[in-house]
Amino acid sequence: MDTTVKRNFQDTLASVFSILLHPLLIPVYGLIIIFSAPTMFGYLPFNVKKLLLLIVLVDNIFIPVSLLPFFIHRNIISSWIISDRKERTIPLIMTTALYAATSFIIFRFPLPLFLKSFIYSFFFLSLAVTLINLRWNISIHSVGAGALIAMVFILSLRMHTPLTEYMISSIIAAGLVLSSRLKLNYHNPLQVWSGLFIGLTGFSLFMIIVN
Repeated sequence: MDTTVKRNFQDTLASVFSILLHPLLIPVYGLIIIFSAPTMFGYLPFNVKKLLLLIVLVDNIFIPVSLLPFFIHRNIISSWIISDRKERTIPLIMTTALYAATSFIIFRFPLPLFLKSFIYSFFFLSLAVTLINLRWNISIHSVGAGALIAMVFILSLRMHTPLTEYMISSIIAAGLVLSSRLKLNYHNPLQVWSGLFIGLTGFSLFMIIVN
């Protein structure tokens, strides 16, 4: 019984980490880090920060989540988890389209290039993951975790500011989410490590090239 209770607790904990570190939330966490880190972006007007966060929250979290009941009703997906690779195709296409819309909206605002390329990078990663998912069940959670680590690294590099606490926190978060996906048996080690690598390299290369 103790073993069963322990296993259930570990599974619950892994599920909680998977929710808290869901890929849809990563851009919001990234913006919070950008605005709270000791860099020039922390001095942006509050209304600018609020508007950017609001756009991302509505376009890339509220709308995708609100469409899930419709997808379930239409039998496009079987559950909120969307663990089946084939079921993820339409939600991923929708997510990519919404990132494209967010990128278009952001493009029209007089924002620093770093912030714009931050949003563009998530569109690029979403498109890449959508294409990869057509053939292979890559861990999207791991892609998001890799992108968050890369964002902190690039921010530190560009602003010439050591962001040690943010870097350690993002690495710990990545470790938790990778372990959670493995614990829940949604992915194998190759899928989570590949996702982390794609998130790290894809986000870094895009940000370096654009900036």
